[in-house]
Amino acid sequence: MDSKFLEELRQKYIQNPPEGMTAKLVRTMSDSDLLDMHEFLMEDDDLDDDEFEEGFYIDLF
Repeated sequence: MDSKFLEELRQKYIQNPPEGMTAKLVRTMSDSDLLDMHEFLMEDDDLDDDEFEEGFYIDLF
C-alpha cells in the first residue's frame, strides 16, 4: 500500500476522528486497521439515494 496515501488517511482521521474514537486511537492504529476502518466508513458512499443495500428487510406495514 502507498505509504503517502496511508499517512494522508491517518491525518484525515486524526483531525476529524469518527464518532466514538479519539485522535490518539487513530494515531496508534495499525495500517491494516486504519484501512479497514476507512473501508467500513466509506462502504455506503457508493449507493445512490434511492438504492438499498442487499440484505433482509421486514416490512411491518
